Amino acid sequence: MLRHRRSATAAALALGVAAVVLGVAVPASAHVTINPREATQGGYGRFAFRVPNESDEASTTKVEVVLPENAPVGSVSTMPVPGWTVAVEKRKVDPPVQVHGSEVTEAVAKITWTSTGDAAVKPGQFQEFPVSMGPLPQVGTMVFKALQTYSDGTVVRWIEEPTAGAEEPEHPAPVLTLTGAAPSVGASAPAVAAPAADDDDDSDGGPGLAFGVAGLVAGLAGLVLGGLAFARTRRGPAETS
Repeated sequence: MLRHRRSATAAALALGVAAVVLGVAVPASAHVTINPREATQGGYGRFAFRVPNESDEASTTKVEVVLPENAPVGSVSTMPVPGWTVAVEKRKVDPPVQVHGSEVTEAVAKITWTSTGDAAVKPGQFQEFPVSMGPLPQVGTMVFKALQTYSDGTVVRWIEEPTAGAEEPEHPAPVLTLTGAAPSVGASAPAVAAPAADDDDDSDGGPGLAFGVAGLVAGLAGLVLGGLAFARTRRGPAETS
């Protein structure tokens, strides 16, 4: 009997280790995310909201994503997802958003995807909902609050904003981190000042040429004097002998 108990305990431990290693049956770790999670300010990008199904029985039938009010995007377009309809809601923005030199007074406020027929996200599956956005605002992060509706009427609200240095909340909102654009090579290279022109210079070289000639004459004179001194030292011992 004791042997059976030890075997059951060992099996339970093995299953627990496998679950940790393989990430099996950890629903709390799966949440709605945006991919990629980083982009460049002022640029355009293709992003996908990845929605996993955490229910063991119900299917995900609707996904709502709210774009941040403090970081409007001038151009937002969606990609068709087979078996899903999409509805886009807009709002007025003030001041307007600049897009290719034109002012845009409306920005997308919310995107809603709704499944039709048998396209709902079933247990153990996930679905991606692609969008194209730009130009991305000059902010550090964009927080997209999302609502996930299941076929049994359950609504999971992925709206909690993360806090630096704190643990991840239970239902975190998708976050896109934005970084500044890298400076171009021409802009980053320091300017090298050209040598200033001398107003006194003329076509013959001016004072610079005169100083050069004077230096050459002085050098030749020194060479001659050095030669004479060397000759005297050579002659001196011969005369004394």
